[in-house]
Amino acid sequence: MKIKVTQIRSTIGHMETHKRVIKSLGLGRIGKSRIHDDNPVIRGMIDKVRYLVKVESIAPDASSVE
Repeated sequence: MKIKVTQIRSTIGHMETHKRVIKSLGLGRIGKSRIHDDNPVIRGMIDKVRYLVKVESIAPDASSVE
């Protein structure tokens, strides 16, 4: 399963470790989105910065073959 992570708030004035997590998620600007695999590592990073991001589940396509 995949999840879409979108940054909804700025990192200005927030902890340096939270800024690094946002960068690790591939974000950096408000409104920027990235699609990640849903796994415990990504979920832990999202949990740390949950006040800065929005998370949406992406249903797997029946037509795509992995």
